[in-house]
Amino acid sequence: MDTRGPLCVGIDPHAALLGAWSLPDSVAGLERFALTVVEALADRIAVLKPQSSFFERFGSAGIAVLERTIAEARAAGALVILDAKRGDIGSTVEAYADAYLDPSSPLFADAVTVSPYLGFGALEPFLGAAERNGCGVFVLAFTSNPEGASVQRAVTPDGTAVGAAILAQAAERNGTAVPMGPVGAVIGATLTDPIPFDLASLNGALLAPGLGAQGATPQDLRAVFGDALANVVPSMSREVLRHGPDVPVLRRVARQAVKDCRIALGYAFPDH
Repeated sequence: MDTRGPLCVGIDPHAALLGAWSLPDSVAGLERFALTVVEALADRIAVLKPQSSFFERFGSAGIAVLERTIAEARAAGALVILDAKRGDIGSTVEAYADAYLDPSSPLFADAVTVSPYLGFGALEPFLGAAERNGCGVFVLAFTSNPEGASVQRAVTPDGTAVGAAILAQAAERNGTAVPMGPVGAVIGATLTDPIPFDLASLNGALLAPGLGAQGATPQDLRAVFGDALANVVPSMSREVLRHGPDVPVLRRVARQAVKDCRIALGYAFPDH
């Protein structure tokens, strides 16, 4: 992040975006799209975030494209967050953890998004795998979609918002790890209501979707994250990818987005 800048670009090959790139809504179009993004950005953007569902909809052939996308992005030096939002219990969640956070898996990523709404404790296989393998887990806490508030801001019997209770358990798990713990959180950059938790106390990375097409700008990040700005990973997808498929154009747009995020988050600019 210090070298490449604070930006995550989502790889979201939905049908409309494939069409905008004049690509077919097929496995061939999916592969061309995903690997073009990797070619354009993986050697210069800190984080890439493929959305698993857009690959899964093509079945085993789509999963094969996802495997290649992850492998080639990581080989080029990008960190990969697999946006899968998985959550389950027992042996099922163990299998998910093996799929995404075991280095022997073809879907091995640097981090994965997970849903804690079957109970934070049910995520233990993910948390343990992340700690063993030097990976990260991003739990959904206060998300950018308006529907999330009905669950995430609901109040528990002790008066704590559900999302805040999730963050408190994540912070406890991270403890005093240096430079930070393996448990991050997904916090929408579009949020306008105050977050009922001290995000700086999480001691984990804060993935901030919602920039660009969903309406947030880098300048909005300070109001949402306050003293936790140093741990924020701003994320955008369509705002960058709609400028494809031309690789130089994608690089230029991403470079400007990185610059805007550096300024908004107070990052120093590299000397070169």
